[in-house]
Amino acid sequence: MSCSFDLGHYRDLLEAGRAGGYHFAFFDREPEPGDLLLRHDVDLSLDAAVRLAELEADAGAAATYFLMTESVFYNLASDEGQLAIERLRTLGHRVGVHAVWPRGDVDERFDPVVAWHNPDPAYMSEPVEGAANVMEPRFFSPATYRSDSNQQWRHGCPHAELAAGAFEWLQLLTHPEIWAYPGATMRETMLAMLDAERDRRLEQLAADRIDLS
Repeated sequence: MSCSFDLGHYRDLLEAGRAGGYHFAFFDREPEPGDLLLRHDVDLSLDAAVRLAELEADAGAAATYFLMTESVFYNLASDEGQLAIERLRTLGHRVGVHAVWPRGDVDERFDPVVAWHNPDPAYMSEPVEGAANVMEPRFFSPATYRSDSNQQWRHGCPHAELAAGAFEWLQLLTHPEIWAYPGATMRETMLAMLDAERDRRLEQLAADRIDLS
């Protein structure tokens, strides 16, 4: 099996989790044996998030998508942002806040769960008033956590361990942009995302009656 960062292998991860006897869970209770908490920090692209969410729904999986209210890459107050939130929920997923310290406010758009963006150790695991923090000790330990940050698995791709049921439970953090756009390295993947973004922006300019002739 190729452990490439693409949508095909992401589906492999979901199938491995099912083969290992895991069930999909959310951050609304303490983790239990057999839980697979799918967490997506949406740093850069709502389009990538929706594409991954559609794949998960087709595979019978449910995840929590953490969206930024202070992103320079997308705007949740725009039509695009509102439609993305609606689509994620229609597909059966939860929506949390990907917050920038120290502003962790949760409004009516979100479930009461927070994931800090690029957190420092000093506050990363501290409780958040009125919401769950995905890095609280109850949700996080090195043995029950895997992340694809910067397109690298620190402890190797977890598909074999998932299929073998090796984790008591697992919080699996992935970033949709890494999986939705092609690239063997983070730089290649980001350049592919920017190419796609250029095409999308051209469509938006035309829709805004900008003369592109």
